[in-house]
Amino acid sequence: MTGQTIILRSDTQRDFAKRLIDQAPVDAVVNIKPATRTNDQNALLWSLLSDLARARPQGRVHTTDVWKSLAMAMCGFPSSYEPSLDGNGVVPLGFRSSRLTKVQMSDMIEAIYAYGAEHGVQWSGGK
Repeated sequence: MTGQTIILRSDTQRDFAKRLIDQAPVDAVVNIKPATRTNDQNALLWSLLSDLARARPQGRVHTTDVWKSLAMAMCGFPSSYEPSLDGNGVVPLGFRSSRLTKVQMSDMIEAIYAYGAEHGVQWSGGK
């Protein structure tokens, strides 16, 4: 038996997952978790981050990666930067947005919209 990912959208997928569990060898591992962010959410996130970088709210000049870390910190997700080993720049550490659930990503997008609204950011698309 090889690793399988099953998205539980109907009784058919649930029944299939149950059969796989019944057939699984001793010490097999089952991991059930909420779905992660969608591609559309990810595309919207990067569009919003680009808008923030262009708008420079509060006079802040950052790359989209830095804006993402700032947004994640604003939403309570830990992130930080460490100097690179060669001394040329910094390396982002901490929680990755690719691991956010759909709900967490939606909450972060709403928080970015709220921050932008407070600081006069003009959005290029989305809402």
